[in-house]
Amino acid sequence: MCHDHDSRPPAPPRTGDVLERGVLTLTSADGTEFSAAYSAPAGEPGVGVVVLPDIRGLHPYYVALAERFAEAGAAAVAIDWFGRTAGVCDGTGTRPEDFDWQAHIPRTSPHDIDADIFAAIAYLRSRTRDDLPVVTVGFCFGGSHSWRQAGGRLDLAGCVGFYGKPSVVGEAAGRAHLPTVMVIAGADAATPVADQLRLADTMRAVGAEVDAVVYEGAPHSFFDRAYGEWADACRDAWAHVLALTDRVAVH
Repeated sequence: MCHDHDSRPPAPPRTGDVLERGVLTLTSADGTEFSAAYSAPAGEPGVGVVVLPDIRGLHPYYVALAERFAEAGAAAVAIDWFGRTAGVCDGTGTRPEDFDWQAHIPRTSPHDIDADIFAAIAYLRSRTRDDLPVVTVGFCFGGSHSWRQAGGRLDLAGCVGFYGKPSVVGEAAGRAHLPTVMVIAGADAATPVADQLRLADTMRAVGAEVDAVVYEGAPHSFFDRAYGEWADACRDAWAHVLALTDRVAVH
C-alpha cells in the first residue's frame, strides 16, 4: 500500500482559500455509480485535476489531496475504483481501513477505469468551464494508469504518476503524446527505477514530452507530510506537478 491509514499529503508550495469540499457520487457511461471527492478553489480555476488513488481506492489521503490541489488553485476530483464491484462508499464516503481491496483490484479493467476518468473530467467541466484543461495525477496503481493516459484517447492535457509500474502502461507507451510527469522514488522496492526510466525513453521516442525525476534514496510513498526527512523531495515533487498544471492552464 502507498500510505498508512493516517497518512496525508504534504501541503503545496502555494496556498489559497478553498471554496468547496466534499464527497459525492458520480455516474459512469455504463450507469455505474462510484464515489468521488470534489474540491474547488475560491478563485476561478484554470485547470482541473483528476486524482487517481492507489490500490485502496478513495482513501482519506486522496480526499485531502483533492483539497490540496484546490488550495493550489485547481479544481480537483478524486475517484474510487470499485463502484462496479463494491458499490459506493458508505458513511464518510471513503473506503475504510479494513476494506478488502485485494478482492477487488483484479476485477478492475482499463476500459472501466477510463470510463470513470471520463465521467470525472465531465464533472469538473460541468462545475467550471467547458474547455477546462484537465490532467490526471495518480499514485501507485493510479500512477500507472495516469501514465497510461499519455497514450490514451481521453480529452486530457497531461498526466502525472507517482510510483507507477511500466507493465500497466503496456502498449499505450508506444502511442504516448501527452506531456507527462514521472515522480520516481529512488529506493522504490515495488518497481525498479531503471524500468521506469526505460518507460520514459519509450514515451519520448514517440514524441511525448516526459519529465522524469528520481529522488535518490526516497521510499515508495515518500510524498507524505509525516516523512520529515523527505520534505525537500516533497516540495520539489510539488514543483514538478504544478509546473505541468500551470503550463496547461487557461488564464
